[in-house]
Amino acid sequence: MEAERLIEDGRRSLAASRGAPAVMTEAWQAQALARAVGGQLVRCGPAELRTDARGLSEIGAAGAPVLDHPMVPAGGVRATRLTEVADIPRTLDVLALLLGEVGIALVGVACGTEEEGLYWQCIEAIDAVDESVDRVQGMQRRLAEQEWERDPDQERAGPYGVIRGPAGSVTGRP
Repeated sequence: MEAERLIEDGRRSLAASRGAPAVMTEAWQAQALARAVGGQLVRCGPAELRTDARGLSEIGAAGAPVLDHPMVPAGGVRATRLTEVADIPRTLDVLALLLGEVGIALVGVACGTEEEGLYWQCIEAIDAVDESVDRVQGMQRRLAEQEWERDPDQERAGPYGVIRGPAGSVTGRP
């Protein structure tokens, strides 16, 4: 199955999850999927992404035991159905989105629990998710730089979109 489709399935499942056990299951699923996407990019992706892809695969592997969750049924791991990453930039975009949503959900679980073990499990999982997001963002930057090098005349967009026109003063007046 194509990566984007699996990631969207994960986003829907996370959105529908209710309660700490369901959120933890979906967090585990997302980390397994990040690991699988990283592994696929190591094997078949562009050479300039392989270092971050390998790191993503390793972070996902490190996060999986942290999220040890017996509620994932045998054969129910979405990542095992990954067959291809057809559109790398789009896949990285939706993977970053899923991981961000997982991080937010884990914060909610950590804040809502009185069980110390679950709290620390969430904190470790949040750290793994943050590291995964960093790797995904690194790959996104490399792809954007590569695109810009191919076409240096294109406008560059920053975090607030494309900025046009002459630079004005800090107050916004010319």
